[in-house]
Amino acid sequence: MRHTFRETWSGLKRNMAMTIAVIVTMSVSLSLFGVGLLTSMEVDLVKDRWYGKVEISVFLCVERSTGGTCEPGKATTDAQRKAIEEALKANPEVKEVFYESKEEAFKEFQRVFKDSPVLASRTVEQMQDSFRVSLNNPENYRGVVSEAQGLQGVQNVRDLRSVLDPVFKILGGLQWATIGMSVLLLLAAALQISTTIRMAAFTRRREIGIMRLVGASNFYILLPFLLESLIAGLIGVLISSGSIAITYYLVIENAARNALPAIAWIGPDHVFNAIIYMAVVGIALSIIPTLLATRKYLRI
Repeated sequence: MRHTFRETWSGLKRNMAMTIAVIVTMSVSLSLFGVGLLTSMEVDLVKDRWYGKVEISVFLCVERSTGGTCEPGKATTDAQRKAIEEALKANPEVKEVFYESKEEAFKEFQRVFKDSPVLASRTVEQMQDSFRVSLNNPENYRGVVSEAQGLQGVQNVRDLRSVLDPVFKILGGLQWATIGMSVLLLLAAALQISTTIRMAAFTRRREIGIMRLVGASNFYILLPFLLESLIAGLIGVLISSGSIAITYYLVIENAARNALPAIAWIGPDHVFNAIIYMAVVGIALSIIPTLLATRKYLRI
């Protein structure tokens, strides 16, 4: 074992520049990979939280309304309002229907814009009354939206998914872009490890040949090379894990969670899971290129 550790240390010193390059590339690529994983976890978490609470808002006509099924200069009549409510409740996809009057809508408007000059621009009569519709399965919202849009007295139908979907598409694109960049850098790290080990094996090819002649096993010969790549890989994993943990603490715990408390944010357990994946990938990228690079000399 002493010979193995001595050869490992000798190999690290001999290829110090390449080892440092491997560590830097590995740590950067694993950090990007971890960011991509955490972004994916955050998107899934927010989707589960918000998509499960998606409500459809059916806004009724007022005298100044245009569009939808509104008649010019006419507000939704009581008969139309009752027909809309009955049609919504009769839909098998609808779980509950809540009516919000103009007065209730105006109170909410006052609460949201209490410190804004916009507050003076609206009166109770200008507010739209509406129905809030919760669904049995939020995934099946399109049929309810389509039906509500065709009802007489409906000015507009709005669902939260139409607002959230573009945001999630952007986040999904960023997530895949980050993971794509990390994959390219991980491949670069794997090539660097392979090159470093191949150079080390070529330099020690005579010694390897002598060891094979005296009966040394392939594993005994291979072990120093494996340890060299594993040490570089594990240092990269430690650096990237630390950077991910620090980023999480500064961005999520210190800033985002306080600024936007209504949003579901990832927690330490998600960070831990991401670090586990990063460690597995880092170790695999240390071992596999080493086995491939030394196969020529060991004939494994």
